[in-house]
Amino acid sequence: MSQRTTLDEWRENAEYWTRFAPVLHQMLAPLTQTLIEELQIEEGQQVLDIAGGAGEPAFSIASKTGPTGSVICTDEAPEMVNGAKRLASESGIANVQFKNCVAESLPFPDDTFDAVESRLGIMFFSDPPKALREMLRVAKPGATIALAVWHKVEFNPFCGLPSKVMAQHVPSDPPAPDAPTAYRFAEEGKLARLLTDAGAVTVKERLFEFRIAGDLSISDYWNLRATTSGTLRDQLQSLPAAEVEVIAAEVAAAVKPFFPNDRMDFPAQMVIVSGRKP
Repeated sequence: MSQRTTLDEWRENAEYWTRFAPVLHQMLAPLTQTLIEELQIEEGQQVLDIAGGAGEPAFSIASKTGPTGSVICTDEAPEMVNGAKRLASESGIANVQFKNCVAESLPFPDDTFDAVESRLGIMFFSDPPKALREMLRVAKPGATIALAVWHKVEFNPFCGLPSKVMAQHVPSDPPAPDAPTAYRFAEEGKLARLLTDAGAVTVKERLFEFRIAGDLSISDYWNLRATTSGTLRDQLQSLPAAEVEVIAAEVAAAVKPFFPNDRMDFPAQMVIVSGRKP
């Protein structure tokens, strides 16, 4: 992005992520459940969700901590925090608190949380090593830190196919290896090394394969992708309406194999990295 920052993009994304929150929750539920298992969430614990967006996985974690526990959901974009607050209120979720803050400067005392996680967030942080040190600082001794990031684009057609189509219409240079993109930590071992360097022990990494599935038609899917992705949204807005229609048709053709019976079903791969505070 030229003049806009990553924060600008996520502030604009908030409207769409909040609107599609139930669908996104359904799509990423297997990943959320795996993170919860990695963290070994128990009733009564205090958990920190970093870059929680429109409220997940904080809401799912809150159901595991129960009323005697709590979750703090943070995000750098105030619009995301406000959207998550509204969704929590509408759903009657009382044991989640919200904080607008950056991951690199968490406003919490040392040794506060029983578990710390970030689902699909750290790729976009301005300073991931500093953010990881902050996660370890606010975690209690022995607490687990767990992170989930996208694996390589070729294993994730949900995101990859529309981007591939768009590249034929709006050519762009490939991003730098450490640019804040979805695939910043797709290379196996990269994020695990950072977590180790930050001071975590018993660092583990594994690939998690699942299905991004849901009750979406191809047109519903394209509407979701074309709005929740700031990059796609910006590119589409720069094109004439006729070309946007062509792109929509080309994306529909590319993703058709992943819509048996007109229902979305993509294969997906994530990298899950976890470690403990000494």
